[in-house]
Amino acid sequence: MKNLRPLLFFVSLLTTVGLACSALSGGGNPTQPPPPTQPVPVVATQPPPRPTEVPPTEVNEPPAPTEPPVSQDQPFFTEEFDQDPGSNWETYITGPGAEENKDTVKTDFSNSRMRIELPKDDLYFYYTYLGYTYENVRLDLRADNRGVNTNNVSLTCRSSKDGWYEWSVGSGGDWYLYAVTNKYNLISSGGTTFLKQGKAVNEYAMTCKDKKISMFINGKEIKQSPVTDNEYGLREGTVGFNVSSLNVTPVIVEIDWFKISEP
Repeated sequence: MKNLRPLLFFVSLLTTVGLACSALSGGGNPTQPPPPTQPVPVVATQPPPRPTEVPPTEVNEPPAPTEPPVSQDQPFFTEEFDQDPGSNWETYITGPGAEENKDTVKTDFSNSRMRIELPKDDLYFYYTYLGYTYENVRLDLRADNRGVNTNNVSLTCRSSKDGWYEWSVGSGGDWYLYAVTNKYNLISSGGTTFLKQGKAVNEYAMTCKDKKISMFINGKEIKQSPVTDNEYGLREGTVGFNVSSLNVTPVIVEIDWFKISEP
């Protein structure tokens, strides 16, 4: 037995060394996955876009417009109603039929026009530009009558908490100039043959300059001299236009453009 002990010790040592070498050479369990590696962090070379920036969806840039868009943050411009002009404009509906029927009024912006439909009687539709207030100003409007021949188209100036001036033209050629305070106060009235009646296009213009108001239809002044207001003295305010139904409906008027300029 003493002679076998060195031999057993030598065999045991060879076995231990063989196992260690097998582990180092990958000879362990072949189904065991390799040890996981640490992920390599990615460092951004450019900052991300700001939230307000939209990445391009096309390679080619759109062509530049032939004319720059007109901004409404200026006092004088022409609104052509290519789309809804937005929050600088206010709609106000009044008249004897407003309380019951104002929800029936329809407006639409298409084909570079603002279409106004008043399906019920006695509705006064006002559309006012709130971006500026004016003392002396000229207003021009091009309107196309597409409904009945019983309606009124108006221009308004110096609209404020004190009231406004309104020049209203009936579809039959009759016209009325008001100072609207707590009621419609008639300043002047008359009739004109310059208006095209029926389903036709007409251009209306009014200047409010100091105490004098001048009125035009299709480029012609309807009075030989301006109307002077010495009573109500409305000095400054916003401007706009109006379409009204009377006792025959539906009233349908399409506004082609509305121009605000110096008198």
